[in-house]
Amino acid sequence: MTAICSSNATWKLQDHFGIGTDYFDQTGRALYTLETHLRYVGEVRAPASLSIETAVLGVDAKRLHVGHIMWSGTHKCATFECMLLHYDTRASAAVVFPETIRRNLRDATLTPTPEWVYQAIRRLA
Repeated sequence: MTAICSSNATWKLQDHFGIGTDYFDQTGRALYTLETHLRYVGEVRAPASLSIETAVLGVDAKRLHVGHIMWSGTHKCATFECMLLHYDTRASAAVVFPETIRRNLRDATLTPTPEWVYQAIRRLA
């Protein structure tokens, strides 16, 4: 459920920045998921009303780092971050973002970086 909610939130973010389904239909370019990290940090019991807070965490020429926090009321219950690649399906290659889109994403990047970002799975002893 958390992954589906986060995926839907990522689509909303893409639409907001003009890189959603209309963009794909016009250009053949899409965002492909390279990596994700999902952390469950709080319990949710039914019935629950959930909300998602979304942030741009970083952008470079071809990649977009996005994060989501899932809330149940005022309680944080999950964090999700993903690295996305700007990919041209017609050329079968990663391509740079159009400058305007990259600038808009860069301008929207959340600073400072939240404490839950860049958390890795730790090695078992």
